[in-house]
Amino acid sequence: MLVNATRMLKKARAEHYAVGHFNINNLEWTKAILLTAEELKSPVILGVSEGAAKYMGGFKVVAAMVKALDESLGITVPVALHLDHGSYAGAKACVEAGFTSIMFDGSSLPFEENLAKTKELVDYAHDKGLSIEAEVGAIGGTEDGITADGEVADPAECKKIADLGVDFLAAGIGNIHGIYPADWTGLHLDALEKIGEATGGIPLVLHGGTGIPDDQIKAAIKGGVSKINVNTDCQLAFAAATKEYCLAGKADPTAENTSKGYDPRKLLKPGFLAIQAKVKEKMELFGSVGKAA
Repeated sequence: MLVNATRMLKKARAEHYAVGHFNINNLEWTKAILLTAEELKSPVILGVSEGAAKYMGGFKVVAAMVKALDESLGITVPVALHLDHGSYAGAKACVEAGFTSIMFDGSSLPFEENLAKTKELVDYAHDKGLSIEAEVGAIGGTEDGITADGEVADPAECKKIADLGVDFLAAGIGNIHGIYPADWTGLHLDALEKIGEATGGIPLVLHGGTGIPDDQIKAAIKGGVSKINVNTDCQLAFAAATKEYCLAGKADPTAENTSKGYDPRKLLKPGFLAIQAKVKEKMELFGSVGKAA
């Protein structure tokens, strides 16, 4: 059974670890993440961008797939199905489609508009039993075709958003999506401390979890980060494993697959295993192993 993310993130905040949020793009990714979470007895959040949902057939298809896999695989750990960087319309659609958690990303809007739309969606989500994440200070880099410069969130603005009743908050502290450039100066942990003080202990979210040094990840968790988003790491691991399989000639239709053509089960298995390994690595780093109870 899928759950919203509120309880798991409050527990993570209180016990000083972070729940991994891993974006999904197809059935193989979803199955790999769920099985790893179950093996490690770790709570997990499955993130879905609007672009990924469109690729998979829409929000309702994604919700049905995740719920069916969760049941058929016998998953017992807490699992939240979460909209990642959602628009106003997308957030509403996910509430109706059967997601258990949403993120409304109004960080690119004038602050007062972000505030008003977040307030409306907090009430809408909570009325349906969903958790909701909001964002202050745009996360840098490019994700799902949207590019933003990294910002450091204003603690006063973070407090205003938190006071609306959001369940967890993404606040920019110099983190970016994708690959971090060589001249990246690191997380603004001083800003994280001020944001944590201003927001009164609400679970905080660190987007762009790929490429941040382990010591900064641990420092961020100590500073109140309770959810860490990982996408690029899984993409790179999946692509590298699939490429290696193909270059080894195992996907050559003139070899073992002559009579069947490309067998997607064989073609995707190396990537499946690579994602499992990457998710395990991150869950161990975040300290969420064994925290499903």
